[in-house]
Parts: sequence; C-alpha cells; structure tokens
Amino acid sequence: MRKQKFGNGGPDVSVIGQGTWYIDRGDRKSAVAALRRGLDLGMNHIDTAEMYGDAEPVVAEAIAGRRDEVFLVSKVLPSNASRRGTITACERSLARLKTDRLDCYLLHWRGSYPLQETVAAFDELVAAGKIRSWGVSNFDTDDLNELLAVAGKGKIACNQVLYHLQERAIEHAVIPWCEQHGVAVVAYSPFGHNEFPSTRSKAGEALQAIADAHGASPRQVALAFLSRRPSVLAIPKAGTPEHAADNAAAGQLVLSEGDIAALDKAFPRGPKPRGLPML
Repeated sequence: MRKQKFGNGGPDVSVIGQGTWYIDRGDRKSAVAALRRGLDLGMNHIDTAEMYGDAEPVVAEAIAGRRDEVFLVSKVLPSNASRRGTITACERSLARLKTDRLDCYLLHWRGSYPLQETVAAFDELVAAGKIRSWGVSNFDTDDLNELLAVAGKGKIACNQVLYHLQERAIEHAVIPWCEQHGVAVVAYSPFGHNEFPSTRSKAGEALQAIADAHGASPRQVALAFLSRRPSVLAIPKAGTPEHAADNAAAGQLVLSEGDIAALDKAFPRGPKPRGLPML
C-alpha cells in the first residue's frame, strides 16, 4: 500500500483509506470484518463522523486492540460547531469510538457558527491531546481562504471533498489551492453515489479496457486515477472483506500517462461550476 503525508507535515497514511458512510446500514459483523481486513492490507486511514448514525461504534469494534495502527478521523456537524459544542461533540465521538484521541477532526461543512469559534475549539482539543490535527470537509476556495486567515499557515491538515470520475470539479481550483498550502485532499464517495460508470457506456468501456490491461478491476483503476496526484487520498467504503481487499489493491496500481490521458478523455473534467459539488 502506497502511503503519503497527511498534509502540513502530518504522518504517512495509506493512499486508499476506508470510509464509513452508511456502513451501519448493512450487516454489522461483515462491516467490522471489512474494516479489519482493510487494516490487515495496510489501509490505516479510517474516516467516520458523528452524522453517520452508528458508524462510530462499528469502527470502535473494528479497531479494538489495534488503535495504534489506525489514523482515525471523525467530524463535527456544523450545528454543533460552536466553541463549546465542538468540544462536547468531540468528547462524544471519542466515547463512541472508545479511544482517547483522534488523529484528525473535521468540520463537516460550513455552517452558521463563526470559523473563529470552531478553530478555537480545535486548538483547545489539540492542546488537550484529544485530537492531533484538524481540517475541514466540503470547503471551496473562498471558504479555505477565510479559514486560512483565521487559523494561520500550517494548521489546516485536510479538506475532504466529493471527487470521482464523473465529478472532477475540485481539479479546477480546490486541489491547486490545497497543494499550494500543503493541505491534503481526501476524496469521499470516490465511486460516485450509486452511479459508478456502467460497462455499457462508452466511458465505462474505456475504463474496463484499462482495467483489463492491468489485470485490475474498474474500481481499482478509478481509485488509482483519483489518487494519481501526491496530494490526494481516497476513502471508499467497503461492506465486506472481499470489497475491502479489492479497494486495497488499488494502492499498488500505477497508471501510465496513456491510461490517464484515456480516462481524462472518457471522463472530461468539464467547466468550473459556480459552487462546490457535495453530497
């Protein structure tokens, strides 16, 4: 499994991590086994959130006895992101995850509380040893510029954003901004939301051809394409150990310049949108 720095001098984490949105909706035993299999295969980056229902307790069960292997991330809802509310939410997540610290803690999206309040809470949590770093999710460049002015250089660890073959809007400005400022880009829903390209489509045929040439699956090729830049990590969800193993194998797949050009043609970036796409 390839690894890279998690923004602004952070630790090395797996290029392909493990997302947990909706992981509580399926079979719990299988979900726990999937996360453990992912850890066995080097996917040490596990992402969750207080919004994800019972995902945090599922993660807690999966990482029991293995906490030191994991780069653990959770998120605070904007409605809880006042200074006191952020601290309370973090402590609640720590209890649900059965751990004493998070490796990174994110503001899930921009809300009504001033960023100064949330950043002050993040700094307090860092000082208390309850989180090791902090970042954001679903922030466009205008939000990032405002956050940078509040927090100062070197504080923002990551920006977690929607990114998949058919949604490449962040390539216009968000990825360049993050690369300029040493901020990791974490791609959520890297297969799309129930809309992975069909092999019956022309773009899907191109994806399948590249997969066949590498002896890989189309989803592995998609993950390798998204993580082709050293600033980008992806966090696909897996509900079974077999799916986790398929995701993990993408961490070893390196696409050629020709592969990347073919995918770029099959799945064009498109024009810059007015707003940042998000789920």
